[in-house]
Amino acid sequence: MILDDKTQDKPKIDYPCEWGFKIIGRDRDKLEESVKDILSHKEYKCKVGNVSKNGKFHSFNAYCEVENQDDRDKIFKAFEEHNDIKMVL
Repeated sequence: MILDDKTQDKPKIDYPCEWGFKIIGRDRDKLEESVKDILSHKEYKCKVGNVSKNGKFHSFNAYCEVENQDDRDKIFKAFEEHNDIKMVL
């Protein structure tokens, strides 16, 4: 990916590439299961992220190779629409 702070254009992403998704939800175990469900067709890495100050929210960082923009968007949408995920970045 090439970032240029002098232009308003989207960054150029060279596919295939490894892409990271940060997912946030209330139940740590359900978050982990959601990653397994959504990325079961791919090789992926997943790391436990942060826990909110009051312990209500947990995050995971999931990484996998994406083939193109459509592949990346489909995975993002699957995370976004999952019942146990409150937010995906």
